[in-house]
Amino acid sequence: MSEQSPLEQLEALADPARAESMRAYHKAERRYLGLANPQINDLTAEWRAALDLPARVALADTLWRSDIFEARIAAAKLLTQARMRPDDGAAWRLIVSWVPDFDSWAIADHACMAAQKRLIADPSRLDEVAGWVTSDLLWQRRAALVSTLPWTKQNNPKPDELAVRDRVLGWAAEMVSDQTWFIQKAIAWWLRELGKHDPARTRAFLAEHGGKMRVSMAKEAARLLPKS
Repeated sequence: MSEQSPLEQLEALADPARAESMRAYHKAERRYLGLANPQINDLTAEWRAALDLPARVALADTLWRSDIFEARIAAAKLLTQARMRPDDGAAWRLIVSWVPDFDSWAIADHACMAAQKRLIADPSRLDEVAGWVTSDLLWQRRAALVSTLPWTKQNNPKPDELAVRDRVLGWAAEMVSDQTWFIQKAIAWWLRELGKHDPARTRAFLAEHGGKMRVSMAKEAARLLPKS
């Protein structure tokens, strides 16, 4: 690794003009450096290759605590991998600790991608995610759906995977009356992805609950359904 600290490496690539544009776009008050995703990807790939798992978790914690936009994205990317040996428990606990901090879609989505990998590795963790559904925090409720998107994608799901689909659709049904745009969008996203692989469940949900959705979001949820 570079003699510079990871934060110093990020800061060395700062683009102040782009940072101001990003601040206006993301509308969350924190420091922005103005980096592009490929720049963050290159750095996190270097760090991941150089560090063992405990060191990666510790670095992800440090980056997140900085509250710099690109550092939080990098923290999530450090923990987005299918297999973690010997034990991914510390990584999962760290990701869970981030959820109450979510305040913008970009950071939340990257962290939820890391959560997806840990949930696939240990689906029993869905019991903890279930508690997010009734949170007072908008972004925590949304994370329950975004973190479980992998279960929309199986072409030949096993019985336990079908059970997860039904469970998350139950969560969506609990949230469907919430007209907040980000919640409606997350429900539509989950249903749209599910519709590509399990159109029957998507149609059943829309038949029962679609009337409670924003019209535009119900249309988005059905957009990729095969024509009957």
